[in-house]
Amino acid sequence: MRLRTIAWTKLHVAAALVLLSGAALAIGVTLAEDAPGPDAERIIFSSDRSGEWRIWMVKPDGSDLQQLTECGPDEGDVDPTFSPDGKEILFTSTRGGKAGTWRMSLDGSDPQRICDGDQAEWSPDGKQIAFRRDEALFVRDLETGTERRLTPDDWPHCSGPAWSPDGKTIAFACRWDAGNGIFLIEPQGGQPTKVYDKQGACEPHWSPDGTRLVYETETHICTIRPDGTDNRLITYFGGVQRYARWSPDGKQLIFCQGASERGPWELYAIPAQGGTPRRITEGASDMYPDWKRIP
Repeated sequence: MRLRTIAWTKLHVAAALVLLSGAALAIGVTLAEDAPGPDAERIIFSSDRSGEWRIWMVKPDGSDLQQLTECGPDEGDVDPTFSPDGKEILFTSTRGGKAGTWRMSLDGSDPQRICDGDQAEWSPDGKQIAFRRDEALFVRDLETGTERRLTPDDWPHCSGPAWSPDGKTIAFACRWDAGNGIFLIEPQGGQPTKVYDKQGACEPHWSPDGTRLVYETETHICTIRPDGTDNRLITYFGGVQRYARWSPDGKQLIFCQGASERGPWELYAIPAQGGTPRRITEGASDMYPDWKRIP
């Protein structure tokens, strides 16, 4: 099984400012600056552009490229995902010789190992993570360190847990003899329910409003409702598309594209309904993107 591995409106006060005194003008400026600007959005991803796999950050327009992590020559950092408040990053690292789930500050400082396992994702309240270990899925309380198995004991080859925005459901992929499928399960565990199990479906991620899942097939990106209806092909062009996620406003999808399964991979954005893709990065292999409005 394959491993995983924006729009906003500013306050317009110009007309009112013409009529206001100097004191009122200052208040108007303060109100306008309270709204987040386009520069408050960032994309994090894994890249080998420095020679080894590290975590990088870039603006959605492809500018202001920054390397966030550094580790040993035989160690790698992949699978980054923003915390719900945008202040931290969860990622997988092989530091110390064994794959583990790590967290760090937004600027890459203060990296801390959480536990064995990979493909971790935060709960919407930031208090728990869901992750993979030994091809089973688990949930861990970040304050107490308590863990519980999420997927049933007889479910093999599970991967890619993704919390719904309301925290009530976790989507994930599972590989059976017949192929991959996407399933839903409650955070407390129980019997999973099927969403879709054709075309090698895996890597599910929720839209910000919780009404759709994006996922990948053997070669392309699709979206589907959680009940398995309204399945839509989003990318239909040449090459291979992988690891899609939603923009903060749910209007775009970000994904990586390669000429073949071997890459090299570049990041692209595309309207969530489909359309013309826009390239964000080039010049290396860039994978596992996540897109967030940060503080």
